[in-house]
Amino acid sequence: MSPGKSRPAAADGGGSAPVRHGFKPSFRQLLLAAFLLMATLLGAVALRGQFTLEQLLQKSRTSAERNLRLTGNVERLGEQGRIMERAARQFVVLRDPTLRQTYAVAAAQADGHLKSLATDLDPATIGAWRQARSAVEAEVDQASETPPLASLAPLRDQRIAVRFRQLDELHEALAGQVREFSVQRNEALQAELDAGRNAVGQLLLLALALAGLLALALATGLARPLRRVEVAIDALGQNQLDNRIDIPGPSDVRQIGRRLDNLRQRLAASEDDKARVLRHVSHELKTPLAALREGVALLQDGVAGPLSDNQREVVRILNDNSATLQRRIEDLLRFNAAVFAAQAPVRRSTELKSLIAGLVTEQELQARAKAVAVQTDGDELRAELDPELIASAIGNLLSNAIRYSPRDGVVQVGWVQQGDGVRIRVSDEGPGVDAADRARIFEPFYRGHTQPEGGGLPGTGIGLSIVAETVAAHGGTVTLL
Repeated sequence: MSPGKSRPAAADGGGSAPVRHGFKPSFRQLLLAAFLLMATLLGAVALRGQFTLEQLLQKSRTSAERNLRLTGNVERLGEQGRIMERAARQFVVLRDPTLRQTYAVAAAQADGHLKSLATDLDPATIGAWRQARSAVEAEVDQASETPPLASLAPLRDQRIAVRFRQLDELHEALAGQVREFSVQRNEALQAELDAGRNAVGQLLLLALALAGLLALALATGLARPLRRVEVAIDALGQNQLDNRIDIPGPSDVRQIGRRLDNLRQRLAASEDDKARVLRHVSHELKTPLAALREGVALLQDGVAGPLSDNQREVVRILNDNSATLQRRIEDLLRFNAAVFAAQAPVRRSTELKSLIAGLVTEQELQARAKAVAVQTDGDELRAELDPELIASAIGNLLSNAIRYSPRDGVVQVGWVQQGDGVRIRVSDEGPGVDAADRARIFEPFYRGHTQPEGGGLPGTGIGLSIVAETVAAHGGTVTLL
């Protein structure tokens, strides 16, 4: 027998129905709500990521268009500057009004490009470019107002060339500013991209953490009532029918608990009916059986007159069968009483060594009859148990071991502390249990194929059933090795 722990079918006892308080969601509703919440969290993160990506894409397009516009204006400003220089220098020499008009048109277009650049570039550079252009126009205006002198043309052309070199330098400065502006915008976009990616990553981690916590809470919250369902089913399987089954949790799990409790009540009623029928039938049979045995005894004693040999043989058969029938009825009553007692064991601190020693003494005559030696092995050990029930169980095991042992055999009884329980072992040198009987050996009234040596009256098959009921009542298990 190995130790075990009895597990109650419910947290409390009683027979009243559980009281319902408010709305209780079902298991499926909780699962659906959990999945919807997880999907909402992950969907919010996905939408946030999509929104951030669209913002960055829009800013990237705007920045690219702006850079392209600035670069185009700077390039066209340079082209117009070159047209202005060529027209101005030619006008100073040739005094052709067409050249002056060409210069004016290029200057106007250059002003337009410069105005487009003024909102994004350095105002000081823009102002310097306009001052330089004004200086060029002053030179051109002076050239148009004075008569053409061959000696002054080279000098004026040289001054105009200097002014245009200043414009070229300012143009290069503006082009550099455009490049710097483009680099800064790219860096700003990269920083925003990194920040957006980090934010989305953090939101994703947060959503995953919340989903994990939600899944853990859901699993824990659902595992507890499911575990109680398992405990309740195990209790029903072990015939523990006294405690009411009330399983808290989702509504459908609570419904399972109520159905299990209904099953418990039906099983308990069935057990009570079976026990009551057994008691009534057994007692009803004992009265006519006693009369039958008394009549057979009178016939055997010759009260009704002498009997012939054939009549004596019939009376002997009647006597043997009536005795067997009486023993069966008594065994049935004993089994019923043992099962009833095993349902409510009265535990108290018991010294196991002295208990087993007393049982060995009780079986001493049976052991001597077969020349069987009974050996015990174990230290003094106290355990919380029902001594009458355990004594009956160990006595049945010991009696079986002696019956099935060969002559001059040895029966061993050992016990040892194991965890918070006790392991008791009874072994003999008999033929063992037939393989075909192993699965049913602990069933009530089942007798195996193997019979003890020397014949004798066959057993009723209730001894090992009483052992199994007693061990189960103590929260343990009995195992055939």
